[in-house]
Amino acid sequence: MTGTGPDFQDIDTTRPHPARVYDWFLGGKDNYPVDEQLGRRIAGIDGGAPKAALANRAFMRRTTRALAAESGIRQFLDIGTGIPTEPNLHQIAQSAAPDARVVYVDNDPIVLAHASALLRGTREGVTEYVQADARDPHTILEEAGRVLDLGRPVALSLIALLHFIADEDGAHDLVNTLVGALAPGSALVLSAMTADFEPENVRQGIAAYAAGGVTLVARSRHEVGAFFEGLDLLEPGIVSVSDWRPEEPPSADGPISLYGAVGRKPAS
Repeated sequence: MTGTGPDFQDIDTTRPHPARVYDWFLGGKDNYPVDEQLGRRIAGIDGGAPKAALANRAFMRRTTRALAAESGIRQFLDIGTGIPTEPNLHQIAQSAAPDARVVYVDNDPIVLAHASALLRGTREGVTEYVQADARDPHTILEEAGRVLDLGRPVALSLIALLHFIADEDGAHDLVNTLVGALAPGSALVLSAMTADFEPENVRQGIAAYAAGGVTLVARSRHEVGAFFEGLDLLEPGIVSVSDWRPEEPPSADGPISLYGAVGRKPAS
């Protein structure tokens, strides 16, 4: 495991943190009262927020399984890992391909504190954790390159990450740098918040996060599509995460306000 050891003094329990609010939505226990308070406030505005968190996790599982079992990818780089919630990405990948190599990346001290749960992989595979900021792609690539062979296909997962990074803060530069360093045949897996389906609920949710000190940005389908420029989208393209190769009938509640898609890097 790379990075420094966890320092619990670095964990600010006086302000909500997106990863811990997300953990609360998923029914986890690695959150604090301030996170629960924000989570309840958001759920009061948008009752579908916890459902969206669950749908996003299910999207991660389906895309990982598809890339490992159907596309033959054996290397995974998951940036913005968040607090471990089983099944984790490496468990999905290594259940389909026991020799899969997985690198998780996050900079939250509480995620680092739970990193041991992320490292329980198969004997045949490799699972590592890198403590780094998502906005520092060069460090991420350098550290991940110690575990992954970047000359071979890698599945890059940016799950529910980019709505915390605005375009003016370098969201596209981040994606372009990461994808640009990967070999042909690699894949970009992305989910991102949108206001296309429920604009007022999403607007109020963004305002609630802002009141808690967390900035979010919602993107249209066209804006999400810009991250996949030059990539070949896998079917069904850019859709609500619940509609990406669903394993269950669609909900009567309508689409989840998160777009999800998978794009493959073509041969040069």
